[in-house]
Amino acid sequence: MNRRQVVKSLMLTPLVLAISLATGIKDAYSASVGPAEKPDLKFGFIKLTDMAPLAIAYEKRFFEDEGLYVTLEAQANWKVLLDRVIDGQLDGAHMLAGQPLGATIGFGTKADIITAFSMDLNGNGITVSKSVWEEMKKRIPKGADGKPVHPIKADYMKPVVDAYKQAGKPFNMGMVFPVSTHNYELRYWLAAGGLHPGYYAPDKGDTSGQIKADVLLSVTPPPQMPATLEAGTINGYCVGEPWNQQAVFKGIGVPVITDYEIWKNNPEKVFGVSKGWADKYPNTHIRVVKAMIRAAKWLDENNNANRVAASRILSKPNYVGADVDVIDNSMTGTFEYEKGDKRTVPDFNVFFRYNATYPYYSDAIWYLTQMRRWGQISEAKPDNWYADIAKKVYRPDIYAQAAKELIAEGKMKPSEFPDFAKESGYKPPQKEFIDGITYDGRKPNAYLEKFKIGLKGKAKP
Repeated sequence: MNRRQVVKSLMLTPLVLAISLATGIKDAYSASVGPAEKPDLKFGFIKLTDMAPLAIAYEKRFFEDEGLYVTLEAQANWKVLLDRVIDGQLDGAHMLAGQPLGATIGFGTKADIITAFSMDLNGNGITVSKSVWEEMKKRIPKGADGKPVHPIKADYMKPVVDAYKQAGKPFNMGMVFPVSTHNYELRYWLAAGGLHPGYYAPDKGDTSGQIKADVLLSVTPPPQMPATLEAGTINGYCVGEPWNQQAVFKGIGVPVITDYEIWKNNPEKVFGVSKGWADKYPNTHIRVVKAMIRAAKWLDENNNANRVAASRILSKPNYVGADVDVIDNSMTGTFEYEKGDKRTVPDFNVFFRYNATYPYYSDAIWYLTQMRRWGQISEAKPDNWYADIAKKVYRPDIYAQAAKELIAEGKMKPSEFPDFAKESGYKPPQKEFIDGITYDGRKPNAYLEKFKIGLKGKAKP
């Protein structure tokens, strides 16, 4: 009998559990969280390095420590993944942070999806074709080392886009999904450089996101980004790793900026489940979050000391399936821009530091402001609406239960988490955006008013 079978048998044998507790043997179950109502689980993910907390929770047997028997399954794209969570084929999934919010407000598929766990900070980049880069490079100042000065703003791409327009050619860029961080980060970067990324108008039946656009954005699944760029279908894209580094290795594109440089320590993916599933299996949900918190901590321990091992796990075909060298390029604290221009970026991928796993309401509200800014939310909404939606979808209460269990079991320290007695769910106003605009999650409408490009107040596309 292998370890997974032992775990399953223990799940089904109360007598064994009672004996182990009575004899002082430390068991997966704590006094306050009961056994998992559903120990056999299937979780979905997309082939990106930021699915790492799922892979590590599985490979390091943190799920098994919680009495959970988990299967991880790669999904074709973000829509299929969401649909399978909604219809119950998946118990939960690695999701775009905007997906639970978009589903809850009814942009696209309408469903009640919640998250109690933020999977990471940062981790994305914007890559352009070699030909676009050569034109941009002519205008970018160089440092003493002769290399381009970073961060590189979209201002340097604007003349290239203008030249395309004058020649009657569209300038196309890819992003992974309409409610993805990538879509909003790419739009943010473009708009900060004076380029209009286009509006949505779902109330008018236009969900293209290309109304009044200078740059035409469209959906491309992450693993297909490099091939689509190489084919000339798109001139650039915003995606997570390893697909920016893949463009460097193949010599077909140049990552010009990371999302860390667009918004320092921005929230990226979440672990999402349907509200019905969470209500039906509360103990199971808490145990899943416990396992993933431990995985996130392992990924960031000792200044990323475990990242080389993590890269080898992620390179397996059942996870990301990219070359180890490609994954190492970003996972181990570096990032390569132009070929040979590798720079130290220790926080390119953050899984646990800076309370990365905590589901902040203010993170949710930022996504909602961008949905309104670009027309995915058709009507003006009061500030309290943003707060109410955030509290409906993001569940720090469930996260806190999981964290307290880990502390009680001696697996984690209180200092590794926010002070739950004082935590409001809102980060202090954040200033580290590429355009210098400060974001305060308690004042979403005032935030929207600060942008030159984008909807605000009662404006329509």
